Amino acid sequence: MQDTYRIALGADDAATAMKDTMAAYLTERGHRVTDLSAADGEDYPDVAERVARSVARGEHERAVLVCGTGIGMAIAANKVPGIRAAQIPDSYSAERARKSNDAQIACFGSRTMGVEAALVCLEHWLVSDFAGGGSAPKVEKIKQVESRNLTSPGLPAA
Repeated sequence: MQDTYRIALGADDAATAMKDTMAAYLTERGHRVTDLSAADGEDYPDVAERVARSVARGEHERAVLVCGTGIGMAIAANKVPGIRAAQIPDSYSAERARKSNDAQIACFGSRTMGVEAALVCLEHWLVSDFAGGGSAPKVEKIKQVESRNLTSPGLPAA
């Protein structure tokens, strides 16, 4: 595990308060945080794409997306080649998103969990690394599915 990461943050209008709390939490721990959140009236798929592309291009090592449930952000981010985004409902899922699935993006729901619970989950996700082992071939298969089904000019291959 690295000590600090370059982390992109993104949120829609439903999740600004949680995103701001997460940004402060990450900054206090020494992470370099870039807020790529929605401009007024911008929809969450636009935010998710912008954040996911920044990770796919290597501008950020990890990212956090927040909307009402985290589901829409995860769906939209996963449309960007090379990205594995996971909706995080609890600390076990946060840990497994990294250890088993090598998820670079954690997606949270501001309407489905409290801020304190979200921060616990965020910490579990941050301190976890991809374990490889039996999960490595499965992540490789995810990449194969992606290469057969998703294409986007101008982005590096995963």
